[in-house]
Amino acid sequence: MTRLDELSAKQKYSFNKLQKRLRRCAGKAIDDFNMIEDGDKVMVCLSGGKDSYAMLDILRYLQKVAPIHFELIAVNLDQKQPGFPAHVLPEYLDSQGVDYKIVNEDTYSIVKEKIPEGKTTCSLCSRLRRGILYRTATELGATKIALGHHRDDMLETLFLNMFYGGKLKSMPPKLVSDDGKQMVIRPLAYCAEKDLTRYADMMAFPIIPCNLCGSQENLQRKVIKQMLQQWDKQHPGRIENMARALQSVTPSHLADPNLFDFVGLKTQDQPYEGGDIGFDEPQIELQRNRDEEQLVQIVQLN
Repeated sequence: MTRLDELSAKQKYSFNKLQKRLRRCAGKAIDDFNMIEDGDKVMVCLSGGKDSYAMLDILRYLQKVAPIHFELIAVNLDQKQPGFPAHVLPEYLDSQGVDYKIVNEDTYSIVKEKIPEGKTTCSLCSRLRRGILYRTATELGATKIALGHHRDDMLETLFLNMFYGGKLKSMPPKLVSDDGKQMVIRPLAYCAEKDLTRYADMMAFPIIPCNLCGSQENLQRKVIKQMLQQWDKQHPGRIENMARALQSVTPSHLADPNLFDFVGLKTQDQPYEGGDIGFDEPQIELQRNRDEEQLVQIVQLN
């Protein structure tokens, strides 16, 4: 029984549009970055959160309609948090007829032992979880590891790295692990978090919150998330523009000498492709100054 059974005809029409949009976005991301190939065995990392549930649901649909053949296996890491409802995911996956594996590893005790009380546990927890998932992928013979990070996660990471790390860096839709042996993909790279939230609610996925750290959140990421959500409300379309910017980078107009040969840059007699466009008409909204003032106010408030 899902909430879909309780929807009116109008609400079902709206849900169908939402579902098609998410499937289309995921399908396009997979195609754009060649995330899944014929014969792949994709390990779908299922945390019990809204994003991973939606990812599994969408990948199962795409598996049916794709012109290629690939396998799916859902994997959940039971980290032995006190009170973790270990029955929820197996019952859901059994009801859906999904092939799965539950990995039992007591990372909870390790994190509690290593991290002082009151300190953020997310970083260590993430590293431990990643190592276990990489090992599991090898054991299962998985050729791809699918994570449920979405468009907003990528933008949050971009701003986190700029504000706190001094780097222009985000989450890539596809990457190879440090040891070169694992391929990680993010099929939801084009999907908006607000769409995934609505979808999970309508589908009534059995959500399991992360209680390892007592619902502790990464405070810096929380601030960035609030900033982006406020922008989205005040300036519709801004988030979409920023997401497109991740795919439209001009190294010659940044300042990284490792990406562009500034030292060897010379003048020439003919037009220079990608040169200074300072005398062209700017394609920037007239409200830019007002936007910058609001950004300053947001940062000051946080």
